Amino acid sequence: MDLDLAQFHDSFFEESFEALDSMEAALLKLDVGAPDPEGVNTIFRVAHSIKGGAGMFGFTDVASFTHTLETLLDELRSARMQVTTYISDQLLLSVDVLRAMMRSVQRKEPVNMQKVADLQFDLEAIVASKGAAAPSASSAAKPVAVAAAATETARAAAPNKTPVLADTAASTAASPGASDARMGRWEISFRALPELLLRGNDPLAIFASLAELGSLRATVNMDAVPRVRAMDAERCYLTWKLQLESNCRRDQIDAAFDWAAGDCEVTVERHEAASSGAIEPSTAVAGNGAAVLLGTEGGAAANAPAASTIAAAAAVTALADAAATAVGSGQAPSGRANTEQPATATVTHIGNVAPAPAAGQPAETPKASGAEHSSIRVSIEKIDELINTVGELVITQAMLSELGRRLEGPLGDPLRSGLSQLERNMRELQESVMRVRMLPISFTFSRFPRMVRDLAQRLGKQIELKMTGEQTELDKTVLEKIGDPLVHLVRNSIDHGIEAPSARIAAGKSPIGTVHLDACHRGGNIAVEIRDDGGGLDKTRILAKARARGLVGANDALTDDQIHELIFLPGFSTAEKTTDLSGRGVGMDVVRRNVKELGGKIEIASELGKGSRFVITLPLTLAIVDGQSVSVGTETYIVPLTSIIESLQLQPQHVSRLSGRGEVFSFRGDYLPIVRLHEMFGVQPRAQSLSDGLIVVAEGDGQRVGLFVDDLLGQQQVVIKSMETNYGPIDGVAGATILGDGAVALILDLSGLIRVASRRIAA
Repeated sequence: MDLDLAQFHDSFFEESFEALDSMEAALLKLDVGAPDPEGVNTIFRVAHSIKGGAGMFGFTDVASFTHTLETLLDELRSARMQVTTYISDQLLLSVDVLRAMMRSVQRKEPVNMQKVADLQFDLEAIVASKGAAAPSASSAAKPVAVAAAATETARAAAPNKTPVLADTAASTAASPGASDARMGRWEISFRALPELLLRGNDPLAIFASLAELGSLRATVNMDAVPRVRAMDAERCYLTWKLQLESNCRRDQIDAAFDWAAGDCEVTVERHEAASSGAIEPSTAVAGNGAAVLLGTEGGAAANAPAASTIAAAAAVTALADAAATAVGSGQAPSGRANTEQPATATVTHIGNVAPAPAAGQPAETPKASGAEHSSIRVSIEKIDELINTVGELVITQAMLSELGRRLEGPLGDPLRSGLSQLERNMRELQESVMRVRMLPISFTFSRFPRMVRDLAQRLGKQIELKMTGEQTELDKTVLEKIGDPLVHLVRNSIDHGIEAPSARIAAGKSPIGTVHLDACHRGGNIAVEIRDDGGGLDKTRILAKARARGLVGANDALTDDQIHELIFLPGFSTAEKTTDLSGRGVGMDVVRRNVKELGGKIEIASELGKGSRFVITLPLTLAIVDGQSVSVGTETYIVPLTSIIESLQLQPQHVSRLSGRGEVFSFRGDYLPIVRLHEMFGVQPRAQSLSDGLIVVAEGDGQRVGLFVDDLLGQQQVVIKSMETNYGPIDGVAGATILGDGAVALILDLSGLIRVASRRIAA
């Protein structure tokens, strides 16, 4: 039975990238000299899983690199080496290289093998020197090259051998005292529960981990395997007796079974090894007499299978084929179990597996680990389709409600009551569906610990990053687009805000600066705050720079907010010199533009010598907008509430006409241009005179205008329909929606509308 491995590639890459993120986060928390053992184990498990999966899928370059990385991590978790700053840096660099390799393999692009080989050499040199110092290339190149050549020679000499599972000889030799300490023999009884394979666990991957600790012999019992026609390929029917000859510790054996927590029962016992020597590692005997090669030849650990769905499927396939062969030859698909019984046994219960019941007591079905918290992966396209369908239902419900209000007679009241209940249910359904697209902002925040660490090292600064509100949720689309603005703001805080340690000490501050990221809900929006305790914005310097460039008149008096707004102008920078981090005047203008495109706004508060605070306010989702309905003639338009400042009625004496600006009116000390919407969209209005209609003061791209409309109709949430998908892009229009009476209403884009109006006035 052939198994197409390519169908599992997407899941492998997706899970591997998530695992690398968790690995990077764990690395950033490692304390130099005294790391948290659980943190090191987490990092090791990620490398081990990726290595196994890459080997299974034939991604040999990835598997080879992760095997080297895993060797170093094994030295750290066994405390044979201590975590140093250099080792920590190399491990973080390994995450970057692995991520780049995986991305190249996923896109079927060539891998930068020179970069991979250089780092792999450095990792091997660290292991060889026991982490004493950063080894020089000249001193270590020759031994590594010779070892590599020897490995290739060994592989060439045995081209027809079954792929081996682990480099036992190498890992055993690496153990302290392996040559002089008396080896111990561990006897392990391993029973897979029926759900083992369903949860993506793989016995072969577990055995591969054990084989790395020493010489391993495995005997499989197939008594419970049914005939092929009755076999469920997603269940595991096997038990194993394992003999491991190694001087390893008990916790190293337990770590091999971590991935199968809750899906197996394990008994572990240690015996002193006989003086006759080590167990021959070449074969393990299956219960029905078939030999299963578990060889421990060095250099081929890259072929170890992963504890993944595909590895489990491959294991089931192999066992099913073996069972089919046995049935076809007239043999019963059962095995001869190892009848040797230890005098005493210590039972290790992995996860939440219950102990075996005593005689006479009923057995309980073990509960799967994590059964109370489960999730499924669903493509974003399916979620979008669901949201669109719910949006159509909301529109239909609004249309029915509009008809219900007009219906008279004995059926009118019951119908309106039912429609009112339908409206409540639709609102709940809409909110539930929208939550499906919601993700915690921690997905975006997680990139910053590494970035802050690297930038602080480059700039010679000491910076502590604090993050709060990571579980605040917002729409996936907003989450993806807010990443770049946050990167610019955090980099700005580190480069321009936080001072050098000497300058901070001179100012009476701690040498360690603080950058704080915070997210929280405010009404129907989410607020993301970036603040620091650095030097703050120098208003005098900003204003002088703006006047030197002609952006501000020599005699213009600006408020603090207006001065702060200057840093968002394209090309504006107060940096003394241009570096790869700052000085070109790009970044902050991109921040404001991206935030505006998301329907949000950004505010600044700063105090010289105390620090700065940037607050970004964003809508929770881009699929629904809170808007103000306005009427112009027979048409209805939606103005986003986030853009509206105020609504008012003008008297003729308050209107003026300025050259180059058209009609303007005075508003809080400034003259704002008037945009007549009926002229913009070619609509016949009901009100021709400004005093007969209303002015809606709105803002877009930092500019304010007065929109002249006939009347205000009310505020409502509307489902956005894309104009580009259904028609084409239109300047000044962000999208459209369908009203309760079935009419189409355009949703205004204030930034585009102001640009169009400016061109009309200039013409």
